[in-house]
Amino acid sequence: MTKPSKTPEAGDLRERALRLLARREHSRAELVRKLGQAGFVQHDIDALLDEFEEKNWLSDRRFAESYVADHRARAGSVKLAYELRQRGVSEAVIEDVLSENHDSEIERAREVWQKKFGTPPTDAAERVRQMRFLQSRGFTPETIRYAIGSTTYGAQSN
Repeated sequence: MTKPSKTPEAGDLRERALRLLARREHSRAELVRKLGQAGFVQHDIDALLDEFEEKNWLSDRRFAESYVADHRARAGSVKLAYELRQRGVSEAVIEDVLSENHDSEIERAREVWQKKFGTPPTDAAERVRQMRFLQSRGFTPETIRYAIGSTTYGAQSN
């Protein structure tokens, strides 16, 4: 099935944008990209998305909150921030949303660690391997030290 060669009409733009937003929250940048790839004119896209933002149908903050809620069980703040940046969310919004979830970061790291390993490292090589795993999931070195340190040495660590 090939796409028609004619340029989509403005009514199609509104319908397509609403359909995308009905499925899930999107960042403005995601919608701009998707609608642009569908052949819509940039000026029309910008005007429509401005209207959507005024009506609060489109919100980068709401998108970021939803994204973090969906992905925080598997990823740390570093990875979440990177992924939100890739989706066009501003640094200010990212910082606000992630600071709201900062308190649970160590607990989330412990849960990810527990699910993957379940037992404390037996030697330095194993400890490094476990730390590398948590780092790949986007947890900060400080968070990793607390998460593994508290599970490894319990009351012994300071």
